[in-house]
Amino acid sequence: MTGLQRAAYAGYALLLRVLLPAYALRLWWRGAAEPLYRHAIGERFGFYAAKPSNGWLWLHAVSLGETRAAAALVDALRAARPGLRLLLTHGTATGREAGAALLREGDMQAWLPYDTPGATRRFLRQFRPAVGVLMETEVWPQLLAAAQAAGVPVVLANARLSAKSFRQGQRIAALIQPAAQSLACALAQTEADAQRLRESGARVVSVCGNLKYDLTPPAGQLALGRQWHARIDRPVVLAAITREGEEALLLAAWAQAALTLPAPEPLLVIVPRHPQRFDEVAALVRAAPFTLARRSQWHDAPDADALQAQVWLGDSLREMALYYACADVALLGGSFAPLGGHNLIEAAACGCPLVMGPSTFNFAEAARLSLVAGASVQVADMREGVAVALQRLAMPAALAAMSAAGLRFAAEHRGAAQRMAQQVLALWPQEPLRPR
Repeated sequence: MTGLQRAAYAGYALLLRVLLPAYALRLWWRGAAEPLYRHAIGERFGFYAAKPSNGWLWLHAVSLGETRAAAALVDALRAARPGLRLLLTHGTATGREAGAALLREGDMQAWLPYDTPGATRRFLRQFRPAVGVLMETEVWPQLLAAAQAAGVPVVLANARLSAKSFRQGQRIAALIQPAAQSLACALAQTEADAQRLRESGARVVSVCGNLKYDLTPPAGQLALGRQWHARIDRPVVLAAITREGEEALLLAAWAQAALTLPAPEPLLVIVPRHPQRFDEVAALVRAAPFTLARRSQWHDAPDADALQAQVWLGDSLREMALYYACADVALLGGSFAPLGGHNLIEAAACGCPLVMGPSTFNFAEAARLSLVAGASVQVADMREGVAVALQRLAMPAALAAMSAAGLRFAAEHRGAAQRMAQQVLALWPQEPLRPR
């Protein structure tokens, strides 16, 4: 490292140490709504109850989206190396909950510690992984420095780096460049991502595609969603994975459009991105005012009150395929605020026509390909998005064509999991340490 880089790392480490008490309080505060945040808090600081062990394939998926994408990679890794032991780490409660479904006998889950020198060294001494895999954007300077010192090769898989994030990273290049240089390799989603990763300091970069194309929607959820649609017996518009500020815009646009809608009035289904906002969004719907039914109030089938409601709140987790299968058309959350959008590939794989807002930088290439394929349309703002979605309800042939285009688009881009698994396992030591 240069003198500037060493100073930047020292300042970064000092800042994190100063913030540790606030970090612990924040975990406890979030645990009031999501109790899992209060589970094993010591792990967040590198203290683990289990005995030290080694020989793990360590994979870090910070939250729900990364964990779901990691499922395809985990399946490919197990197929190529059936005896691997998976250490799965997370940063959020939703990620850890979803990750539990990926575990097999002998596997383990833990929190990834805060990025201080001491915590990261304790984590690596505890588990001594044979190979590490960080999902998508998780470049942590102290963690990568500690892994390099411990001789643990680390891969950045399904890697993406938007133009906005690249510009932000340039401001702290003294931290980001050494971290990127320490990666054994970066497996990028697109050539644009790969180029920005190289310019950020990554030495070995390959373009492997996006793991989200390899995810197969659960057949049971698709079937149940279609059953719900038949019971509803009216058109359904889904607002998928919405973020703060978008629901108010949506409800205002929907209220205005409702004045001119022909009977039967379409059902609006809202699925917020963050579970801690479910009650907040419910209050917004009632204040609009619309009649509301919440998904959590029934099990396999909506009750009579739900079937009559104007708006449903999708206050459940890991059921997006169900909601997409139930909908005639969907509005993509995160794209109507300047947040870069969310995973649009899942909508395509479920055959759900999609209306995107102007902000799609998190999935720029997928958004472009989806538009070219005819699986989606893009609009300037929420008002236009609602108008276009409602117009498409009166165009069944156009919706059917978009649905078929989405299925083709999702199928044509599969294969990233196999390509990434091969490169990860190529880094596995020839004679890995035996588990203790």
